[in-house]
Parts: sequence; structure tokens; C-alpha cells
Amino acid sequence: QLQLVESGGGLVQPGGSLRLSCQASGGTLDRYVIGWFRQAPGTEREGVSSIGTTGTDANYKDSVRGRFIISRDNAKNTAYLQMNSLKPEDTGVYYCGTTLPHMYGSLHRADFGSWGQGTQVTVSS
Repeated sequence: QLQLVESGGGLVQPGGSLRLSCQASGGTLDRYVIGWFRQAPGTEREGVSSIGTTGTDANYKDSVRGRFIISRDNAKNTAYLQMNSLKPEDTGVYYCGTTLPHMYGSLHRADFGSWGQGTQVTVSS
């Protein structure tokens, strides 16, 4: 059974950068679309970005487009989210999840599974 572990979160000042990682085990990641989601206290988990199985296709939530870059290294069974120009509203627990290739383009939580435990990102001065 595929298991995901997120890492790389932390406390960063506004305008700073972080790189999140999503390491898979128990299966191969290359057959899945990978999505990054985030959840702030008292809010629903929202989709931030997703990437197709080969890494050539990616989509982003409007508020992060141009600041975040999603990527994957199938040989390492790992996906990444490079977050630049961070803002306080980017604060939350970030999760990665998977979905099947025909669902590429969706950023709906209900379409994804195999969630990791999440990694906390706090953007504050």
C-alpha cells in the first residue's frame, strides 16, 4: 500500500522560501498524479498544485501561480513543492496525495488519497 511522508516545513519570514518533499514508499509513485494541498486552522483542505505522471504537466491554484513550483523525481519516488515569495496566508499544514492519471487537473480533495501526515508551514515575521 502506497504511503506518503511530507517534510521540509518550518517557520519562515514573509518573502522567504521553503522546499517541501513528498517521499513515497510501498509502491511506485510514477503511476499517479501527485497533488499538494494545505489546510489552515478552521478551514477546509484546499488544493494548491498537482503534477502529471511524467512531470511535464502541472497546474496551480491562482493565488500561488508564479510563486510555487511543483516537480517530481520518479527515480527517487519523490515529489517536491518549491515555495517562493511566501506570504502569511500560505500558512498551514501541507499534505501530498495521489490520484489516477485520468483525474489530472483536479484540485479537489475528494479526488485524492494516500495522504501523508502533513508538514507545518508558518509564514510570520
